[in-house]
Amino acid sequence: MNRPLFVSLDGPKGAGKTTLLEAVTKVLRAGNKKVIRLCEKKSDPYRGETMTLVNKFVRNPTRDLELEVCERFADSRTWISRHVLAKQPPGSIILIDRWYPSDAAFRRIVPFAEILQLNIDRNVRVPDLHVGVVTAPEISWARAAARRRGLSSTVIHKLEEHVACTKAFEQATADHGWVLCRNEGTIEDATMQVISEIYSVLRC
Repeated sequence: MNRPLFVSLDGPKGAGKTTLLEAVTKVLRAGNKKVIRLCEKKSDPYRGETMTLVNKFVRNPTRDLELEVCERFADSRTWISRHVLAKQPPGSIILIDRWYPSDAAFRRIVPFAEILQLNIDRNVRVPDLHVGVVTAPEISWARAAARRRGLSSTVIHKLEEHVACTKAFEQATADHGWVLCRNEGTIEDATMQVISEIYSVLRC
């Protein structure tokens, strides 16, 4: 594969995506692969304006506001697809922390099928490999609580909300055939599962 391989890691808060991304990056680079690490949040030039709208939605949750949030994120992904992803070197492996599958976890009113379609309609790049990273919600909740920054979520504040978020994401993972990585054991086990999936796509 000469063009860059695009891999997204998505999932609920506290599932260990960032730690897993770091471990996967280390293994791939040890195998002489050129790895580009990206984060949707840090690559989004419109993040501040969108988060202002998210905060407005949290105070007054309506379908119209949530749809506007989804549209803004999709437009940002269009920009990232054109101005960031398209400029990565051939033969590289792009690992991104969050992409549109994450909306399946955090959006409660707008159906994910509608969110997926609006991303497609805006020519958001489709990953070559979707990896959904999950744990039992009690585990990820406890992990997040132990972090200095806590859960650091604008929309999730209670365990029951986090449970619903995790269930919704797992259902979307099953519905869309994404790779499910249960990150509840050792980081080595989760890392090797993701590495195996990446090499499987590369062979194809």
